[in-house]
Amino acid sequence: MSWTKICPVNEIPALGARVVRHGEAEIGVFRTEDDRVFALNNSCPHKGGPLSQGIVYGEKVACPLHSWKISLVDGKAEEPDVGATACYAVKVEDGDVYLQLNK
Repeated sequence: MSWTKICPVNEIPALGARVVRHGEAEIGVFRTEDDRVFALNNSCPHKGGPLSQGIVYGEKVACPLHSWKISLVDGKAEEPDVGATACYAVKVEDGDVYLQLNK
């Protein structure tokens, strides 16, 4: 695995996301109010809704289809809902966002 530079952190809207494609994967890269960055598979475990279009609050994103709350930390749905979506390692260095991706 290697780190891939995605974009400057300020190109991800606060309390929002941008989408990155890697092969067949569509990855939502999310920025919290306090500028932490997380990356998840851009598909809700419930009905596949685009998480990048959801509302970011705290360390969660609410799916735009049915408001499932998905943890940005571990990709798990908040109870009583069950399921999870894949997470990607992410880091910010010198204002740039990097994802750890299989090449």
